[in-house]
Amino acid sequence: MSQEIRNIAIIAHVDHGKTTLTDGLMEFTGDREGDASMDNNAIEQERGITIYAKNTSVTYKDTKINIVDTPGHADFGSEVERVLRSIDSVLLVVDAQEGPMPQTRFVLKKSLELGLKPIVVLNKIDKPAADTDRAEEQVLELFLELGATDEQTDFPVVYAIGRDGLAKKDMADDMKDLSPVLDTILEHVPAAHGYVEGEELRAQVFNLGYDNFLGRLAVARIYNGKMSKGQQLLIRAEGEETKKGKVVKMSGYKGVAQIELDEAFAGDIVLIAGLEDINIGETLTTSEDAELLPAIAVDEPTVAMKFLVNSSPFAGREGKYVTSRQIGDRLQKELEINVGLQVESNGDTFDVKGRGEMHIAVLLENMRREGYELSVSQPEVIVKEIDGVKSEPFEEATIDVPAEFQGAVIERLSNRGFIMQNMIPHENQVRLLFEGPTRGLLGYKNQFVVDTKGEGILASRFLEFRPYAGEIKKRKTASMTSMVTGKALGFSLFGLQDRGELYIGASEEVYEGMVIGNTSKGEEMVVNPTKGKNLTNVRSSGTDDAINLVPHKALTIELGLEIMLIDEYLEVCPQSIRLRKQKLKEGERKKG
Repeated sequence: MSQEIRNIAIIAHVDHGKTTLTDGLMEFTGDREGDASMDNNAIEQERGITIYAKNTSVTYKDTKINIVDTPGHADFGSEVERVLRSIDSVLLVVDAQEGPMPQTRFVLKKSLELGLKPIVVLNKIDKPAADTDRAEEQVLELFLELGATDEQTDFPVVYAIGRDGLAKKDMADDMKDLSPVLDTILEHVPAAHGYVEGEELRAQVFNLGYDNFLGRLAVARIYNGKMSKGQQLLIRAEGEETKKGKVVKMSGYKGVAQIELDEAFAGDIVLIAGLEDINIGETLTTSEDAELLPAIAVDEPTVAMKFLVNSSPFAGREGKYVTSRQIGDRLQKELEINVGLQVESNGDTFDVKGRGEMHIAVLLENMRREGYELSVSQPEVIVKEIDGVKSEPFEEATIDVPAEFQGAVIERLSNRGFIMQNMIPHENQVRLLFEGPTRGLLGYKNQFVVDTKGEGILASRFLEFRPYAGEIKKRKTASMTSMVTGKALGFSLFGLQDRGELYIGASEEVYEGMVIGNTSKGEEMVVNPTKGKNLTNVRSSGTDDAINLVPHKALTIELGLEIMLIDEYLEVCPQSIRLRKQKLKEGERKKG
């Protein structure tokens, strides 16, 4: 109870080493059990990115340090905003070679706006091209650009090799362990307001969880007083009716493990079970008169798409859960914890709204792995009327590309309604800053990889709703659609591969109306991929030439969402991802 508490969040661009550093801190303080890691979700481990904010705690010099690991990707921004409200400082991890990257801006801007004073950790200083002086200069420039105060720009810096568990406060020092990081936290992060006898309980919910036995779980920071197991609570929010609840079970964190608690005190972060109707930002208290904590706003969705039952000829072959009721139940369960998501039911169809293509793609990937089978429509931006003006979401796109590719990128984005705000050359690289409608980015990432030969980095963040930008010129693509059902043959695909890019390989099963590729000339083609070679009893020169098939482009959920057309569905199954026309028969499509 008398233990001092420090609450921090760890923020960084994707792949700058924040999860590795957190794992290293747990290892150093002895709070890590076995190989327990912060990224414990299968998709997180495969992609090497953090999707869900997670809590851990370590004890150092009799001080408890609560650490919240945050996602670096802007599509999961709703996770970050909530977390930053529950902590007192941020650890900004920056790759010493790459310097601050686009998504660092997004999280750092939120932190500075809340008045937090960051600690900068320059990580990966052992990289051959690491330049700590330059990286530090770039961080300072970023702070100034984002409107940091004098106090915020006077940030402490720690130099680290997170992977090896080493850090130092000065480049001239030797490195032994990660204690310099923890010492800096104790020096610069203000201690949380501790428990004062007789103080009224005030806690705020900043994250949600779900347990099959306990139902909805609330992750809350206690600001005043103490909370006990079995305690009756009032759940209050501005302009809302007061609700009641009881603390059925309460847990704290030791490393990533949860430990059951009977009591928790001001300054701590706890996981509470038993509060069924709890929502983000609500204040937990025992008094009708206690002052409410400031509300937490969650950014609204910008992209919408329809989820519906899979009705293709191959439906039901792979999935365990295929009915609209099962899909609806799964989406309702997702809403328990995924507050950036909105779902509306229209009979057998569900309108799903999220913060970006990746936000919804991760949900689809999770559902697919759980045995769900469904079809989804093309993602569209949410257009709404604000003060009588038709408005749509706008984004800021930050692009790092080798200088030779900047012309192609500027031309493409200009055609898609984007206006360049800034251009910062650095050696052979250029950083381009654009603003434009979210619509212009839908379906662009695949093209961007081609235009920059895979060497560009594109990151975007939602700005606000602005007046509708009018028509956007995109490259007109068209589909190559199968006219028959059967097994695709190499001979037929060999003839088709010159017409465009194929999404299937030889021996794959196809059905009528399935999209098997795109056409390079931008005209719809209906083809027969099952046609074999005509056999004759005459052998002539040239008939036995070897068939060389170009490797096809295998569909993933993200790629499918990006390339699908308005009259198509993406079929998402546990083993297969297919693209198909909404109307399978050619005659029906021609009728319109």
